Amino acid sequence: MRSLALIALLSIAQVDLRSSTAALKSPDPASRTRAACDIRELGSGAQEAIPLLLDLLADGSPVDPAVCDERTWRWTQQRDVTTTPGEQAASALVAIGTPAYEPLTRVLKGPVWIARGNAAWALGALGNHAATPLLAAVLRDTEPAVRRRGAWALGALDASESLPALIEALKDSDVGVREQVAWALGAIGDRRAVDALMNALSDQAASVREQAAWALGALGDHKAAAALSKALKDPEARVRRKAAWALGAIGG
Repeated sequence: MRSLALIALLSIAQVDLRSSTAALKSPDPASRTRAACDIRELGSGAQEAIPLLLDLLADGSPVDPAVCDERTWRWTQQRDVTTTPGEQAASALVAIGTPAYEPLTRVLKGPVWIARGNAAWALGALGNHAATPLLAAVLRDTEPAVRRRGAWALGALDASESLPALIEALKDSDVGVREQVAWALGAIGDRRAVDALMNALSDQAASVREQAAWALGALGDHKAAAALSKALKDPEARVRRKAAWALGAIGG
């Protein structure tokens, strides 16, 4: 009886996968997004959907995230939050796991920047450190949104070998990239980044200064105490608050 029940469940899963895979090609962005979310729930059993999910990575159509989980409806009604079919395809590829790794690395070198950004996020979420050199190269991508995803991915991978590339990226022309890089350096936790992060406390953007203060607190190096003390006089309250937290974290 148990084996018959298992066969029945597998048959249902196969039907669900076929219908969801077909829906990935729907003309409706919400339907494409929902299909990717449904495939994500199937996890490693959805390998045959990889090619279509890879194609969907380039889809940046804005969609209400409630299409994937109605429980988010109240939350999304109160905030300007959207997702895209491409983002949910990336999440599904992460759920599929290792078989998606090599195809994602190829997308990372492709011509469509939305796809490259989603692939970078997915490679970070997959947790395979072999992607580190490719993601470090993403920090030089022509599109700021892709560079931001690459910085996040390196932080998620705890990729200390990417430290030189990340430190260089603290000089990026895009505020969002610099902010994400500061976060990544704090997440990695390598104290060789302390000097660069102290310099970032003087960044023109308050969001970067705030993130640099957090990162210095996360690193916990007393060398940063003087710079953080100076940041207590920052014109932006959020920077001052984060500097105070960081000083407490390092015992300064």
